[in-house]
Amino acid sequence: MEKKSQIDLFGAVSLTGFALLLAFNQVVIKVTNEGLQPVFFAGVRSAGAIACIWLWLRWRGIPLRFEPGTRGAGFLIGCVFAFEFLCLFVALDLTAVSRASVIFYSMPVWLALIAHFVLPDDRITPLKALGLGLALGGVALAILTRDDEVGSIWGDLAALGAAISWASAAMLAKASSLSRVRPEIQHFWQVAVSAPILLIAALFFGPLIRDLAPIHIAGLLFQIVMVVSAGFIFWLWLLSIYPASGVASFSFLSPVLSVGLGWLLLGEEIGLSLIGALFLVVAGIVLINRPVRSRKTSV
Repeated sequence: MEKKSQIDLFGAVSLTGFALLLAFNQVVIKVTNEGLQPVFFAGVRSAGAIACIWLWLRWRGIPLRFEPGTRGAGFLIGCVFAFEFLCLFVALDLTAVSRASVIFYSMPVWLALIAHFVLPDDRITPLKALGLGLALGGVALAILTRDDEVGSIWGDLAALGAAISWASAAMLAKASSLSRVRPEIQHFWQVAVSAPILLIAALFFGPLIRDLAPIHIAGLLFQIVMVVSAGFIFWLWLLSIYPASGVASFSFLSPVLSVGLGWLLLGEEIGLSLIGALFLVVAGIVLINRPVRSRKTSV
């Protein structure tokens, strides 16, 4: 498919579907944590994704080559990826899907803050500053108020750690030597380095197996095949066709859909403070991702 200058109907449907996949993913993690220890679950997921991504590279004829000068950055992004999903999986074990998702999907906020200090051409504009203020207020509201009496503050803080780690990994991919390699290779670094780190870390988080049932095995396979492998590859394909700003503009859907699915599928209570936090985070994300119009100068 040829490149598009704007999001068309197919792109809108695809990006909405991807946001729904990410939202459903939070529910899957929450349910699968009942059968597998969260950190062990995350490690096995990364290990399985290594095989899936390797098969994809072979099928596409893409050589698995680590270019000189990228190995340090590759190892670092893998470590950050490991910490991100250690935090996220633990967060979803300790708090509700709705709360964790509102905080976790604040990632564009932290990315915008990091970019302001790292990338000279990506400064915080007044509009972005307003978006940052709204979204940060939403995150603070989600963490500090608990009128739904669900989950623990440690789960909320773990979700915050996951969001900041996600933003850090995205910046490493963009601003380090890894920017010279294909996204598939970047992702291979993430899963290949994170798998052993998470599996070793899992030894310090209690028994590896809980009350394991077939639904938990299905959740693990869904994570490996549909989310970490196929979902990511599909995302890369969309990014190769549509403008990055247009793709980013759909990111507000993930927290909204996650809160809805947490209520619909898990029966989670949605308090007024969480609804307010969701509104602030979504409004902030929309403003942060809003493209800046270039000013035309008259002669």
